[in-house]
Amino acid sequence: MDKEKLAELCHDQWSDWMKYLFSKCEEGPDAGTFVIPKWAVDRWKRQVATDYADLSESEKNSDRKEADKFIALVSKKSTVAEEIRQISNNLLIQ
Repeated sequence: MDKEKLAELCHDQWSDWMKYLFSKCEEGPDAGTFVIPKWAVDRWKRQVATDYADLSESEKNSDRKEADKFIALVSKKSTVAEEIRQISNNLLIQ
């Protein structure tokens, strides 16, 4: 698996999240600052404190869409068994 491709995907996911976050924020009193609305803080704090198994189906679907991106990237390069073999070989070489 190409580490750079995975890193790029991680960055893209983070970047999309930040765009979403900023779109929900209000401009703060100081130039360049943002304020997260109370409804968003309450929602995101609840989600952070919730195990995946206890999320709503809608919230799980959002996470599943992100997982699909990783699966698509990994499946393009190799199967899981090939990944395990590559990792094992790398560990033996070191």
